[in-house]
Amino acid sequence: MLRKKVYLDPPKILVLGFGLIIVIGAFLLTLPASTANGQGLPFLNALFTATSATCVTGLVVVDTGTTFTMFGQITILCMIQVGGLGFMTFATFFAFLVGKRISLKERILLQESLNNLSMEGIVRLTRRILIFTAVIELVGAMLLSIRFSFDMPIGKAIYYGIFHSISNFNNAGFDLMGEFHSLTSYVDDPTVTLTVSALIILGGIGFIVMNELFEYRVSKRLSLHTKIVLMTSTVLVVVGTAGVFLQEYSNSLTLKPLSFLGKILGSLFQSVTARTAGANTLNIADLTQSSLLLIVLLMFVGASPGSTGGGIKTTTFTTLIGAVWSQIRGKEDVIFYRQRIEYETIYKALTVTFSGLFLVMLMTLILTISEHGQDFLTIVFEVTSAFATVGLSMGLTPELSPVGKALIIFTMFVGRVGPLTIAYAVTIRRKPDAFRYPKGKITIG
Repeated sequence: MLRKKVYLDPPKILVLGFGLIIVIGAFLLTLPASTANGQGLPFLNALFTATSATCVTGLVVVDTGTTFTMFGQITILCMIQVGGLGFMTFATFFAFLVGKRISLKERILLQESLNNLSMEGIVRLTRRILIFTAVIELVGAMLLSIRFSFDMPIGKAIYYGIFHSISNFNNAGFDLMGEFHSLTSYVDDPTVTLTVSALIILGGIGFIVMNELFEYRVSKRLSLHTKIVLMTSTVLVVVGTAGVFLQEYSNSLTLKPLSFLGKILGSLFQSVTARTAGANTLNIADLTQSSLLLIVLLMFVGASPGSTGGGIKTTTFTTLIGAVWSQIRGKEDVIFYRQRIEYETIYKALTVTFSGLFLVMLMTLILTISEHGQDFLTIVFEVTSAFATVGLSMGLTPELSPVGKALIIFTMFVGRVGPLTIAYAVTIRRKPDAFRYPKGKITIG
């Protein structure tokens, strides 16, 4: 009897691929060689850490710098790099090395993985992504290593520089500073703050945008996608910086003790890192509630499509704002830079946003039950951070119950792969409607 061939479309392959990387990483972290105490991590903690690394989130149940050996830390770093760029990008890299031709199916997978609008030039784009990543991470590692060398032995400084450069370019937020301190000791240091901020921003704008900026000297044009990403990213960083600065200026636990330059750098970094990075130079738990709410909103929007970050994405957010503004003005079309946004794009933006909101609210509701006694804002902050693959925390992560850890693992995975990708992966192949029903009218508002 012939077996029926199982069809795996791109969404299914992406979901299974990320899942396989997480399982392998979790197994490696349970090995005695991975932890300083020689006992390995318990499986649930290993699974949590592997998911956080592969989904480039940064939430941790144990301190990375003190818990893991160099083998464990490098394992985490490899998961961060593969998770940030996508396993299909790495598969293509190895294909380049052995001279293998990229098949049509692999090109389709690359297009899905990179969230690119067209399959044209996808292999060339992938090659450039690898080059961009190597150059940016190398420059970041050099700058951070030089600065860290003033505070630690040169060998350790180089290792720390490489680790934090890769972690922050991939918007992961893992650090080796010890006891969950992240980069708080460098809050007013321009070199560390600006270097890490630049790594986060470059990793978050998306490789499609990066490639267009690289080609601009020849093409002298930018696509609508790139214009919207750059505009929205700039506005969100500026608004976030101003909001944190004004709300924390007089807070004796955060900005008040710092110089004016330190206040600017601290505000800028928290605004940038909220866009799915996870490192922090201010103690998040010490921020005012208004600042925490602002960061929750920034986290939910997140980075841009085709980047190492999460969230609903900048283009989704701007599309919805444009749709609302057009409706208020009585206009039928959503226009940006004299170009009309298709209705299909608006519907997709609505679906992505609603799916994200539903997941965040559902996980928050369940966690308020499983983590009884925890502050509501703390739970909302943690869930949003997990969904948007940010990694910022008010201190709840290490205290999570086994049920809470499982819920956050699920939220991180869905946030990284994407609610729509997961939905497409678990449903039967979609078919066009055979007919359309007559129009009906309902009252809105």
